[in-house]
Amino acid sequence: MSDTTAATTIGATLTGAPPAARSSRSGGRMGRVRWWTYLLLGVAAFGSVFPLYWMFIVASTDSATATQMPPEILPGENFFRLAGLVFDTVPFLQSIINSLVIATTIGVGQAVLCALGGFAFAKLRFRGRDALFLVVVLTMTVPTQLAVIPKYMIVSWLGWVDTLQAVAVPGLASAFGIFWMRQHIVTTLNDELIQAARIDGASTWQIFWRIAFPIVRPAAFVLGLFGFVEAWNDFLWPFIVLKSPERFTAQIAIKALQNSFDIDLGLAMAGSFLATLPLLVLFVFVGRKMVNGILDGAFKG
Repeated sequence: MSDTTAATTIGATLTGAPPAARSSRSGGRMGRVRWWTYLLLGVAAFGSVFPLYWMFIVASTDSATATQMPPEILPGENFFRLAGLVFDTVPFLQSIINSLVIATTIGVGQAVLCALGGFAFAKLRFRGRDALFLVVVLTMTVPTQLAVIPKYMIVSWLGWVDTLQAVAVPGLASAFGIFWMRQHIVTTLNDELIQAARIDGASTWQIFWRIAFPIVRPAAFVLGLFGFVEAWNDFLWPFIVLKSPERFTAQIAIKALQNSFDIDLGLAMAGSFLATLPLLVLFVFVGRKMVNGILDGAFKG
C-alpha cells in the first residue's frame, strides 16, 4: 500500500467515512474553491480592463457614444482620424517626450536616493536618527496640496518656472520611498556583512553601492516603477508650474484638447488612450519583474 493510500485510509478510519467518499468530498470542495476563485479573478480583471476598453470605444466613435443608450460595445472606425486630430491640435508627441523624461528622471531618482536614505536610517548610527525618521514618516500624513505654495515659491526663487526640472526635481525623493527602502533594508541586509566590509576598508558609500544596493535592487526597481507611474499621471503640479505648450506633459496636453465652452469627449478619450499606451507597453515588459519585486519584499523578515 502506498503512502497516499495509507494516509487516506487512516483519515477515513478516524472520521468514520469510507476512503472513496472522503476523497470525493475533498475533491468537490477543492473544485468549488477553484471555481469561485476564478470567478472573482475574472470579475476583477473585467473591472480593471473595461474602463480602458470603453475609453477606446469612445475614442474610435464620437462624443455621443459616451451617453448613448444602449451603449456601444464594439469599437468604431474613427480612432486614427481622432488620433491625428490630437497631434494637430496640441504638440502631443513633444508632450509624451516631456512626460517620459520627467517620469524616468523621477523613477531613477527615487530608486537610488530613497534607497540611500533608507540605508542611512536603517544601518547608520547618528544623533537624532529616530526623531528625524519619525518626521519623515509624519510628512506622509500631510496632504500634497499643502506643499504646492511652498514648492512654487522655491521653484520661482530658483528661476525654474516653466522648465522641466521644476517638475522633476521635487519628485526625486519621497517619504514613502524612504520608509519603504528603510524597512526592506532592515530585513534583508545583515549588520555582520557591513562590519566585514568595514574591516576590509570599505567606505560608507562603497558599502551602500557595492553591497546594500545590489541586495535591495528588486525593491528599488519596484519603487522606481511606482515613481514613474505617479509622475506620468501627475496633473496638478505640472499644470501649475508649466506655461509653454512645448513643455507640457501628456496630462496637460490632454487638458489643452478641451476648450472653455465645449468638451469633445471623443478627442479627449483619444488623447487619454494615446497617453496610456506607454504605460501599457511598460508593464508588458516589466510587469513580471515588478510582481517578483513586490513578492520578494513581502516574504522578507
